[in-house]
Amino acid sequence: MHPMAASSSAFDKRVEEMTRAGLWGRRLVVDYLDEAARLKPDQAALTALNSTLGQQTTLSYRQLKRLSERVALSLVAQGVAPGDIVSCQLPNWWEMVALYLGCARIGVVLNPIMPIFRQRELSYMLSFAESVMMVVPRLFRGFDYPAMAAEVRAGLPKLKRVLVVGGEGEDSFAAAMLARRFEDEPGAEAILRERRPDPNAPTELLYTSGTTGEPKGVLHSPNTLLAALRPFARRLGLSQRDVILMASPMAHQTGFLYGLAMPVFLGARAVLQDVWSAEQAAQLIQDEGVTFTMAATPFLMDLADSPAVERYDVKPLAIFLTAGAPIPRALVERASSRLGVKVISAWGMTENGAVTTTRPLDPPEKTINTDGKPLAGSEVRVVDESGNVLPAGVEGRLQERGACDFLGYLKRPDLDNRDAQGWFDTGDLARIDADGYIRITGRSKDIIIRGGENIPVVEVENLLYQHPAIQDAAVVAMPDARLGERACAFVTLRPGKELTFEELTRFLEERHMARHYFPERLEVLEQLPRTPSGKIQKFKLREAAHAFAATR
Repeated sequence: MHPMAASSSAFDKRVEEMTRAGLWGRRLVVDYLDEAARLKPDQAALTALNSTLGQQTTLSYRQLKRLSERVALSLVAQGVAPGDIVSCQLPNWWEMVALYLGCARIGVVLNPIMPIFRQRELSYMLSFAESVMMVVPRLFRGFDYPAMAAEVRAGLPKLKRVLVVGGEGEDSFAAAMLARRFEDEPGAEAILRERRPDPNAPTELLYTSGTTGEPKGVLHSPNTLLAALRPFARRLGLSQRDVILMASPMAHQTGFLYGLAMPVFLGARAVLQDVWSAEQAAQLIQDEGVTFTMAATPFLMDLADSPAVERYDVKPLAIFLTAGAPIPRALVERASSRLGVKVISAWGMTENGAVTTTRPLDPPEKTINTDGKPLAGSEVRVVDESGNVLPAGVEGRLQERGACDFLGYLKRPDLDNRDAQGWFDTGDLARIDADGYIRITGRSKDIIIRGGENIPVVEVENLLYQHPAIQDAAVVAMPDARLGERACAFVTLRPGKELTFEELTRFLEERHMARHYFPERLEVLEQLPRTPSGKIQKFKLREAAHAFAATR
């Protein structure tokens, strides 16, 4: 599979430049796993909770290396080839870590998909990726994933196999991937040596919600992932001594990069939480000695406000990094006093991981008023509509370039909005202060961020237009104290028709849209505000949604 750069010559030039600058090398993520397994085989690599089974599993570095080799060799035995895409819809379970590390040994691309997605999103994502295998949980949060996979499979001729974690029979993950000790068989080392991938070839495919109505498939290589991790860990002073709690889904770049890949890169220990609970998080911080965590602002709010922090010793937690929404001053003060934690603010995207962060020794004003300054190997700038660089303090379009930037969008090089110099138009509006710290001030693209998760507005609107009662529809962000934003739908109705919020919700459920995308308020208007040319004036609807939020 081609890395989907604008052209192969442009990609070759980037490889040469990044290698010469020492930002890209020859190492893979699994090289760090093998090193840790050699130096400290019995140290715990991860502790993972499975809320479905009520189980907690701890694996040493020796065990994780062995399992990753077994998974890799099992994939080879099943005919999965370098460049093939294996999708999974797993929560933060140890099986997903072993699956990725197995794929990473043999050049197979892992495509983690959020567990919240249903038939509609799943059909598109698996079809577009031409996934050859899918791994799902038997049950998670009461939902039957094998039944959904069976429903969409008929339209996916390339999908050869669906494996079930917690399943039974030959299609269970345990039977297909773990039962046979391939790593002990003659020739195992040779197979792994022959299949060792190029560090610039794709290793991860993540879908991101944009404004086009269809998700874009972001491709990363071992080098782009490691280029995101090295300066991040250096700035925050993270090392092998840290214990990293991850409650953000590993099917999201936050969870994947900083909960799955970073602990392995550091030789540290991961603690994986599959269902968020502030009380359980407080207990894990105490019991497992958690020192670092990273999640959207609502997670920090929940933990800082939880009575559990009075019952558990949360002193080990030194840093809580949060991104996706401005952090209220009161929350920073509350978290500092109740948790004794240093709050770090950050900004990043699926396409590049965390690009900017504040620093541990920065004053609280920087955490509250900025989204940090660029990490080593990344640059940011703010430009006007003509592409001219703007001075400090002036709002404009935020552009970024760096070693951590993605390879390209799967099958869609036309959507890659990088210019000839490699500057990536993020779609965000921002300003940069005199110290080089950015502040995201808005979005030039039409998107809603709910609890750190993007809602693809166009996709939701397109589905609303299919409702027989709806004439016109527009979805905008409505501020929310905990989640940052929620979706509010404004509609006009066809003559003689009526529509309730409950009916709208039922309509979306029947079409198998992810519940996370559902509008959480419905407003029926006589007409939507429009420009003289007929375009819906969303800024007026946002003003109305702000007023609703204020009266809640």
